Amino acid sequence: MPRPREFEPDAVLNVAMLRFWARGYRAVSVEDLVKATGVKPGSLYSAFPGGKRALFLKSLERYAKLIVPQKLGELEASDASLGEVRGYFDGLVRDLLSPEGRQGCLLVNTAIENAAEDDEAAAVVRGHLARLERCMTHALENAARRGQVRASLDCSGSAKLLVATCQGLMVVGKANPDEKLLRAIVDNAFAALA
Repeated sequence: MPRPREFEPDAVLNVAMLRFWARGYRAVSVEDLVKATGVKPGSLYSAFPGGKRALFLKSLERYAKLIVPQKLGELEASDASLGEVRGYFDGLVRDLLSPEGRQGCLLVNTAIENAAEDDEAAAVVRGHLARLERCMTHALENAARRGQVRASLDCSGSAKLLVATCQGLMVVGKANPDEKLLRAIVDNAFAALA
């Protein structure tokens, strides 16, 4: 009869997610995960068949489920409009100005580090970008109905540009967390909506 698990898989996923988020996939070894979680390698492989990569993919899913909704906040609300889009960008800038925030977004970090060579990781990143784009499009459509942006605005195309801008903002902010620069990027993106 198999022995019962002596650990909670969700707790292990939380620890692994934080490790991958802070250091990246390649920099985290199985030994690091064993030490951080306190779970023996055999038990780790048994709980997450596929080893480190499987644990990483599950960590991405967990991040998308737990962290992303916090970051999107009111942008996901059905009545979201221009103020919520701006609030999302202002939150990104605030994050990038803090040491913790400079570690960035696990999904953006994954896009940079893994997506070109890992189709499954790329699919998770694409799912996140599509979710963000849907939120932005919906908010811009609301903004257009309320007269907050120009009537001729291509909401879908503008949402795509805003998604690309926020991804670029996170990359720039990791290397150069200068508030004036980051705010200028955001201000210019929003000037295009008027």
